[in-house]
Amino acid sequence: MSKTAIVTDSTSWIPKDLLAKYNITVAPQVLIWGEQTLNDGVDIQPKEFYERIKTAKVMATTSQVPIVTMQAIFSDLLEKGFDVLGVFISSKLSGTMQSAMQGREALSAGRDKVYLVDSESTAMAMGFQALAAARAVEDGASVTEAMAVAVKAREHTGVFFAVDTLEFLHRGGRIGGAQRFIGTALNMKPVLAVLDGRVEAVERIRTKSKAMDRVLELVAEKTKGKSPIHLASLHANAAEEARALLDRATKQLGAVESIFTEVSPVVGNHAGPGTVGLAYLAGM
Repeated sequence: MSKTAIVTDSTSWIPKDLLAKYNITVAPQVLIWGEQTLNDGVDIQPKEFYERIKTAKVMATTSQVPIVTMQAIFSDLLEKGFDVLGVFISSKLSGTMQSAMQGREALSAGRDKVYLVDSESTAMAMGFQALAAARAVEDGASVTEAMAVAVKAREHTGVFFAVDTLEFLHRGGRIGGAQRFIGTALNMKPVLAVLDGRVEAVERIRTKSKAMDRVLELVAEKTKGKSPIHLASLHANAAEEARALLDRATKQLGAVESIFTEVSPVVGNHAGPGTVGLAYLAGM
């Protein structure tokens, strides 16, 4: 039976120890900053990114994983004898799925051994889908069986997050249904979710602490009666708040897995500093 390799993109920001444990390959998104082109999580890390935006005169823009990068990753894994399963950011948020499809088509051989899943999400909501597939592979699943697990996991994952401002999402064109919050009271903290592959508004909360309380309530509602529950934090330069939220959620919901992580520079560029959220996989 062929071996299977899992590929995801850098917006998942799965912790390095889990990437290594399950041999998951990461295709880096691209951050364009003036004359510089930086590979997400390779050429620039979150800490450096937030330091830089404090004084930057020109703000960064982002771009999907290039087709040639996808082709190279797929080709390398195929040459090593792997079937390939790619789990990527929502096609409604990025052109990365399109790059993956074109990268597969550009292969000289082995196209039929590359399978692709649109996560319809990002950050650790996508990360949990990739991890579920990788764990299935570890248990002996074939590439098609692992793909079925990833697709099933897609229906059992979600992410809610509170942002300090909608400025970054608005500027990056990723605001979706949260557009209706633009121009509302500046001291309100929007709570958002990725729903049906898009960033959508949930509600506005008056303070950051209450917004994080609401994030936890929403995750509790979505995971109620389901087990096991896997949780992950996500944050953009707000580690202390994210750690506190994850600890509360883990205890309250009885999570079997609790992953403390942040968001990649590319996601941080859209969400903005101060963003804090929770991703979950529940019921499988």
